[in-house]
Amino acid sequence: MDELLHRVKTRLAIRAHRKVRGMLDGEYVSLFHGKSLDFDDLRAYAPGDDVKDIDWKATARVGSPLTKRYIATRKHAVLLIADTGRDFAALSTGGNPKRDIATLAAGVIGYLAVRHGDHVGLVAGDENGTEYVPLRGTESHLERLLAVIQNRTTLSAGASRLAAQLDYVRRTFRRRMLLVVLADDGAMSADRDDDLRLLRRLHAQHEILWITIGDADPTLEEYADSTLIDVADGRELPPFLRRDAALREDFAAAVATRTRASADLLEKIGITSIRLTSEDTVIPGLFRLLEVHNHARR
Repeated sequence: MDELLHRVKTRLAIRAHRKVRGMLDGEYVSLFHGKSLDFDDLRAYAPGDDVKDIDWKATARVGSPLTKRYIATRKHAVLLIADTGRDFAALSTGGNPKRDIATLAAGVIGYLAVRHGDHVGLVAGDENGTEYVPLRGTESHLERLLAVIQNRTTLSAGASRLAAQLDYVRRTFRRRMLLVVLADDGAMSADRDDDLRLLRRLHAQHEILWITIGDADPTLEEYADSTLIDVADGRELPPFLRRDAALREDFAAAVATRTRASADLLEKIGITSIRLTSEDTVIPGLFRLLEVHNHARR
């Protein structure tokens, strides 16, 4: 019971010292700062802040401009959207199973949300269908969401089809939410007009954080003596192909091109994104993601 969430908490405790945990908390809360009657705290004035929010008495006391911050009064909705197709059962760039990285990333975001009284839900699926787990705000519910990601993502699952899950969100939800997308490399393409239209429509309605989990490189020397199977069709990758120097260079160039194209697509639309390559990159990566997103919204 609570095994997956326990792993998330342990990772937070081991990998992030107190200052980093506090900064991660702070960046998450900043996503939802808005105008209401509930005063939260003061912070240094930054260009772009509303002059009406300056606390002139506090400014006079400290000698530099301070701005009031407020907390939006309602609970917020955080919807995790996870690719649970068989592509996510493969290895990541760093050698961890991609589903484990996805579960950890979802767990960290979900744990921050629950800690701050917000509700978390999940949309997960593959080419065979979509599963929706409704929004709730408890740790036991979060454990259930993480278990769905883990249990659905197997080699026997259907092929990945993230666009279907995103379209389900577009058709189903009208309330503005924070969407946290857990995607495979190359899940969406600027070359596909439908993908572009779908992302633009979702971005117009919701706030989106996009997390891509990088594929393993089968040409690395560490895999030279291993049996590697392509999860897409179950075929073994011949060792002689993996040892070919020219192929190794071509593969690296193709990955770099695809990664850059995906990042450019999301940036063009205005979606903040990060690419994670291992479990060790999750916490620092999520901090950068939240920080960049908050900075872009100012």
